[in-house]
This record gives sequence, C-alpha cells and structure tokens, in this order.
Amino acid sequence: MDPMITIATRAARAAGDVIVRSLGRVDPRKVAVKSRNDFVSDVDRQAEREIVAILQKAYPAHGILGEEGGRTGAREEEYVWVIDPLDGTTNFLHGFPQFAVSIGLLYRGRPEVGVIYDPMRQELFTAKRGAGATLENRRMRVTPHPSLPAALLGTGFPFKDQSYIDPYLAMLKALIKDTAGIRRAGSAALDLAYVAAGRLDGFWEIGLQLWDMAAGVLMIQEAGGIVTDLTGSDRFLENGQILAANPKLHQAMLETIAPHLDDQLRR
Repeated sequence: MDPMITIATRAARAAGDVIVRSLGRVDPRKVAVKSRNDFVSDVDRQAEREIVAILQKAYPAHGILGEEGGRTGAREEEYVWVIDPLDGTTNFLHGFPQFAVSIGLLYRGRPEVGVIYDPMRQELFTAKRGAGATLENRRMRVTPHPSLPAALLGTGFPFKDQSYIDPYLAMLKALIKDTAGIRRAGSAALDLAYVAAGRLDGFWEIGLQLWDMAAGVLMIQEAGGIVTDLTGSDRFLENGQILAANPKLHQAMLETIAPHLDDQLRR
C-alpha cells in the first residue's frame, strides 16, 4: 500500500475508534452550533486531534486544514491534508448510522490521496492519483448506467444556505421524474465514495466545503467517473457545487439541471 494511504488509513481508523466509542454518549450540553443547522461536538474535535497527531508525526512539513481546527502546521504549502473528522455530525448525534471520516491530501491544490472510513461498517475506501480507487483492497468502478431512467442518485439538501433552496428543489423535481430514486443520507463523503463504488449512479449537491469533497472526488475520478460543478466546469473545489457520475450519465444530469440554475449558481 502507498505509504501516504497507509498513514491516512491509520489516522482515519483512530478517529473512527473515537467516534464509535462515543456513539450515544455525547452530552447535549457540549454540542455547539457553528452556524445554521451546522453542529460540532467534542467527538468531532477529539477525532480531529487524533488525525492531526498521526499526520504531523509522519509528515511534519505538510500543511493541515481541518474542519474544526482550521489551518495548522503549514510549512510546506505544496502538500496540504484536508480533514473532515466526522462527516455527518447530525446523523451521529441522532444515532443515525451514516457518517464517516474523510482525509484527503492536496498536492499543489489538486487531490492526490483520498481515504474515507465508515466506522460503523468498518469499510475503507481509498484512492491514489494514477493508481485507482479501492474498497477494502478491491478495485472500484463507477456504474456504466448511461441515462437517467432507472438510475439511483444521491444528493444533499442546501440546509445551511437556504438561498439555494428554490433552484435546488427545481433540480430535484426534474431529476426525480425519470430515476429509480434519489437518496439523501446525510454524509457527502460517503455519498461520493458510494458513487465510486457503484452503489449510487450519480450525485449532486450545493454548498459543500473542501473537506467534504477532497477525498471523495479523487475516488470517483480514479474509478472512471466525471466530477464537475453544476455548470460543467472544474471549479467544484472552489465553489462547493458538485455533480458526479459516469461520463454519459453526468452529461444527462447536466442537461437536466441546466434550466434551473440561477445567476448565482452560474458564476
């Protein structure tokens, strides 16, 4: 296994152990509200500390960007680890078993390594640029499903910034008509991993952060999929809009949602 994936895997499993031990034991008084519908607990912080400690010991010159701790230890800007210690905090706080640890490595701003770990199912998704993507050491491939009819899509609601709610609902209405169904499970990192693994045919969302996407987008690309923003550009890491699927389905999704993009989403 690639040494960077090995270290990231070790960090993700350590964070996963923290999360599982804490399931159902979080003190509600210690849950903070970062912004509208955006929560953080001591478990998020502790899991991130575990990850940071392992990464800094192995790669002390690398930068780190964590959802909870911000930018730290950046002495070599070429390499930056991007961490979401608990993607799906709201699910975790409610005991809904759909959350994950996401660790991505950017090299000069481009995803180079990705690790997503589901501590409840103990599933490990990994990717290395140019070397493919795996689920428990088995090669992942996106589905070959070519069109919307019978496709199973994943999504995430724009619950933090509700200025997008009207165009999003229009997209949802347009896409739901011909598909086999649309799932909103609450962890973007796992949704992206599921596209890479062929469990979902496609995925779209508005308002994501870099740490939500850094690991998962590489997995999809290495599994043969296409990742863009909602206009088809490659600015998804910057603007937080994402659309991912195999090439043919990706184009069909783009064409379906295009009439529903407002000026803000077209920027």
